[in-house]
Amino acid sequence: MLDTFQQNTIENYLNAIHLLPQEAMSEFLSYWEVVDFKRNDFITFEGQTERYLYFVLEGIQRSFYIKDDKEHVIAFTYPPSFSGIPESFMTQTPSHYFLQTITASKMLRFYHAHLEELFDKHHALERLFRKAYEQVLIGLIQRQYEHLAFSIEERFRAFLRRSPHLLNQIPHKHLASYLGIDATNFSKLLHTIKV
Repeated sequence: MLDTFQQNTIENYLNAIHLLPQEAMSEFLSYWEVVDFKRNDFITFEGQTERYLYFVLEGIQRSFYIKDDKEHVIAFTYPPSFSGIPESFMTQTPSHYFLQTITASKMLRFYHAHLEELFDKHHALERLFRKAYEQVLIGLIQRQYEHLAFSIEERFRAFLRRSPHLLNQIPHKHLASYLGIDATNFSKLLHTIKV
């Protein structure tokens, strides 16, 4: 059972995406459960099927993969936002990535099978998730564009415009990986560009 703060936080977040009828919202909220993770806990491992959709109340997480013994950060999640491995969750196939906490995290989670049941019952909920997936897709396309078209300085500046608050909350090696910038170049940019 969610407390009032948790319920209001997720309800406000969802309503900003798409307004749900109260009956659908109430039923949807009744399925969430609170989970706590410590710093550096793995939530999902590569090869594991993502059974839960997460909603971040506190803390920061990262999704990443390992290639040639090097970590490559794909995304960060932090409050208020959804978290998880979306393609594994949507398709119920093994994840190619890891999901790990960077800081201690309090999250809500929702079991995949329950979501499918509610989609059949409440089409407004299905529409909400279609719109949420559209936002994720648009963000991924923008990120892909930045990686292909921007210089390392332009990528760094774009990140600072979008998420300056993360600069002091996430280890710089993870930020450098996320931006596709060598750690040495990241350090140089940090010291030459006014934040």
